[in-house]
Amino acid sequence: MSNSKIWLSSPHMGGAEKKYVQEAFDTNWVAPLGPNVNGFENDLEKYLNQEVYVGALSSGTAAIHLGLIMIGIETGDEVICQSMTFSASANPIMYLGASPIFIDSELDTWNMCPIALEKAILDRISKGKKPKAIISVHLYGMPYKIEEIHSIAEKYEIPILEDSAEALGSSYKNQKCGTFGEIGILSFNGNKIITTSGGGAIVTKKKDLKDKAVFLSTQARDNAPHYQHSHVGYNYRMSNICAGIGRGQMEVLDDHVQLRRNMHNFYIEFFKNIDGVSVLNEPNNDYFSNHWLSAIVIDPQKTNGKTREDLRLALENENIESRPLWKPMHLQPVFKEFPYYGHKVSELLFENGLCLPSGSNLSNEEKIRIKEILTNFFK
Repeated sequence: MSNSKIWLSSPHMGGAEKKYVQEAFDTNWVAPLGPNVNGFENDLEKYLNQEVYVGALSSGTAAIHLGLIMIGIETGDEVICQSMTFSASANPIMYLGASPIFIDSELDTWNMCPIALEKAILDRISKGKKPKAIISVHLYGMPYKIEEIHSIAEKYEIPILEDSAEALGSSYKNQKCGTFGEIGILSFNGNKIITTSGGGAIVTKKKDLKDKAVFLSTQARDNAPHYQHSHVGYNYRMSNICAGIGRGQMEVLDDHVQLRRNMHNFYIEFFKNIDGVSVLNEPNNDYFSNHWLSAIVIDPQKTNGKTREDLRLALENENIESRPLWKPMHLQPVFKEFPYYGHKVSELLFENGLCLPSGSNLSNEEKIRIKEILTNFFK
């Protein structure tokens, strides 16, 4: 059997991408604007199936940065952020001279804990520093506790920036992730459910906010025959070529979601009889995850001392990529001085959790290889 590399989550082309990219070349729309950009935005708006407006950008990180600007974050403000996430959720807070306030996870979805969130808000208010925004993340495509988190945010009148970078195709009570917050963001990085090679999008409920984000993303050029700037701008707009890839990817998005969910079910079936291993799964039927990454937690006390790291190395030895869960932001050296609220849920998840190969393009042969390694490891 082949020992070629099995990746955690690799790009998966559908075939139609070339048509849109070729059109960009044929019409010389090789720029950060053009028919594919407009078309991709329209495709996303239609897919999200809500009254939202989408702006295609160069990355999900750019979308978070602009989203925080739309919310009004400035130097000295405090922004609450889920601790268990990729650093791109928190870095833009620092870009603006604001301070992140990190929140622990809960065990049902591994996302922001509502109890710790409210404690943090009350404590910051008592210190005379009411948070200006909340960044809540749909980790690995699993929707966070929408109703609980948004109820608290509304109670204290704090807007939510919904980090849906990993959750395009996920939903809660049949509403698509990315459409719940004051601002939503998406990512199309090479490892995401669909890709534009690199890219992201901002999702807003108001057209003027989308227009402002697009204005800032194109260096904030004023409406003048010469280059005039009254605001600081950014080079954040998506190119017409990348948007062409995105248009082709949109044609296979639902197929990719189903293939990821099939891969998740592959792991559910395998681990159902393995004591000491749990798979991140929807808490109930209100949740629908794209299962961008399938993730497990290993309890060494129930696996004869076998750890997450032992499994990672066993897979690596067979040229199969796996990866520990995100290291919580409050444990990262760059953020160690900032407040954290909660207990040790995210820390224990990081210590014992592993993301397994989850690509929508994994072959049957590759699945057999993965199953053989897992079987041998847990004997």
